[in-house]
Amino acid sequence: MCRFLAYQGPALPIDDLLYKPDHSLIKQSYQAHELPEPLNGDGFGLGWYAPEVSSEPAVFTSIMPAWNNRNLRYMAPHLTSPSIFAHVRRASCGQVAQANCHPFHYGDLLMMHNGGVPHFGHIKRHLVQRLSDARYHWLDGQTDTQHLFALFLDHYFANERRDADAMADAFQGLFRDLAELKAEAGLTQAAHLNMVVTNGRESVGVRYVDEPDGTPLSLHYSAGSRYVCDTQGCRMRTAQSHEQSAALIASEPLTSEAPHWHDVPPHHFVLVNRAAELSLRRVEP
Repeated sequence: MCRFLAYQGPALPIDDLLYKPDHSLIKQSYQAHELPEPLNGDGFGLGWYAPEVSSEPAVFTSIMPAWNNRNLRYMAPHLTSPSIFAHVRRASCGQVAQANCHPFHYGDLLMMHNGGVPHFGHIKRHLVQRLSDARYHWLDGQTDTQHLFALFLDHYFANERRDADAMADAFQGLFRDLAELKAEAGLTQAAHLNMVVTNGRESVGVRYVDEPDGTPLSLHYSAGSRYVCDTQGCRMRTAQSHEQSAALIASEPLTSEAPHWHDVPPHHFVLVNRAAELSLRRVEP
């Protein structure tokens, strides 16, 4: 499995998420707390938006372990962004290769995943046959994640809206497609589908496993006015009515301050709108 985080709110240094917290994503790459196997050393990826430059994100990926990448360590304090995605990988489907590192990028969208579809090879060809030509020709990796993202994209672009609810609707379409593909192939083992997608302005995460009584992998959120790191540590400040909002979605809390972190309920979306205000929506059966 993997670990990831997604941030939206006032611009902050990427260092404040990757290195400074007491349980930062870099620490989760070698000492994850909420996985049986603590190591996530099969590469990493970073995506961030500079809206004053482009609506499309910058993406930096590597097959090196995140804890051992000097370039990332040098970059992180000097890059600031209002929308940040970061992922540390433990390979399950697909080789250790840059093409298989999250987050995956299409147009102004980023997407990353923690989980997997067991026996994905049994449905891969039939999944690809459902894709539009544009999404089929975009595929360049081996992972179940990128193929699922391609299905998501076809549902998303079939909708005229481009907001967080449209992203959640596209996930619902993806889940229906996957259920049909698994049924046709006779696959019964649960797929764990913790995912998050953003266009740099709105974001949607989901904590989901495709069996009614199954327990999804861990996913947490923190919401307030601003995420800060100072001499007292890192934390989310409580929102005041006159302040801008901020939201964090993460596989594991970045700090031990429990009041600032909440579990995403099983089988729920967590939606972050353009004002970085957070809401929950249940995944339809």
